[in-house]
Amino acid sequence: MTAQSAPALLDLRQDVALLTAALIDINSVSGNETVLADAIESALRAIPVYEVVRDGDSIIARTNLGHAERVILAGHLDTVPLPTVDGSRGTVPAEWESGVPGSGILYGRGTTDMKGGVAVQLSLAATLFDAGAQPGKDVTFVFYDHEEVEAVKSGLGRLVRNHGHLLGGDFAILLEPTHGTVEGGCNGTSRFEVTTLGEAAHSARAWMGSNAIHAAAPILARLDAYEPRTINVDGLDYRESLNAVRINGGTAGNVIPDRCVVEINYRFAPDKTPDQAEAHVRELLDGFDVVRTDAAAGARPGLNHPAAASFVAAVGAEPKPKYGWTDVARFSELGIPAVNFGPGDPLLAHKDNEHVDADAIRECLRALRTWLGQ
Repeated sequence: MTAQSAPALLDLRQDVALLTAALIDINSVSGNETVLADAIESALRAIPVYEVVRDGDSIIARTNLGHAERVILAGHLDTVPLPTVDGSRGTVPAEWESGVPGSGILYGRGTTDMKGGVAVQLSLAATLFDAGAQPGKDVTFVFYDHEEVEAVKSGLGRLVRNHGHLLGGDFAILLEPTHGTVEGGCNGTSRFEVTTLGEAAHSARAWMGSNAIHAAAPILARLDAYEPRTINVDGLDYRESLNAVRINGGTAGNVIPDRCVVEINYRFAPDKTPDQAEAHVRELLDGFDVVRTDAAAGARPGLNHPAAASFVAAVGAEPKPKYGWTDVARFSELGIPAVNFGPGDPLLAHKDNEHVDADAIRECLRALRTWLGQ
């Protein structure tokens, strides 16, 4: 991939599906967001109504109109790496299945996760105040880097630390793909390493040692027998999951292994804290050496907040739970009710054929513009 230079100014007023394609054409795999951030910053600074702040490759653009209510619309700029399989369509640059720009299905890395949502943000930012329109809410747009990698690099986390005073609000919408349906809150996630120890020996004289991999069998048996729970939180049913996701052990093909590590991922409902989730895993695996290596709290739906209720009513579809972890949890930690709402099928995120229907992006934009204008 050759180096790219950003356009001097993105055309935020073009059709939102065409804007999505333009964003996809700027490769922004995690760690490579600068060119896209430059283009977005330049476009936003050309709109006088916004106070614009940039930190690294993250950008905040906010109105200060003195309204009683403030809404946050947030999205990440980065994507996962490009497909490595020849012929994959979910790559860069974007590709229209019909061959007609703006018509039908759009393929490309980030179509669903989440440049369609970012295009909606930018289109709203450019047009909310057309012809003297005056939305009844102050609006904060947040664009951030490094979402698709380890949490310590998160651009949103950095914004919270460095500019938390600019991120206050009454309600937040994260434009992650949801098929145009409101998804409330999110599950929490935690990772554990469970270690078994043995004694090394030559495999020809295995009885002289103790096999640490064999000693891990009861761990796998307990996980296999475990029945994940579905827990209702504020009216939404969150499905949990607890699984071994990786096993590491052994040093050579002729050595009885003296150590084995089973890595476990627990996706837990937002009715519990990471510490409570850890206690649950430790209870299940009592007798084994369990170490928590990572954890992120979930977020309750927050759908009983007036702003959330009015938004759900405007969208019109029955809200659903978010099973995966998203940055709504960061807003929840700030005391801001938050939901996921964006164009595209979340099941297509990160796939080699990632794609979105142009009309789904337009419908998402229509719903948000209607609600913000109330």
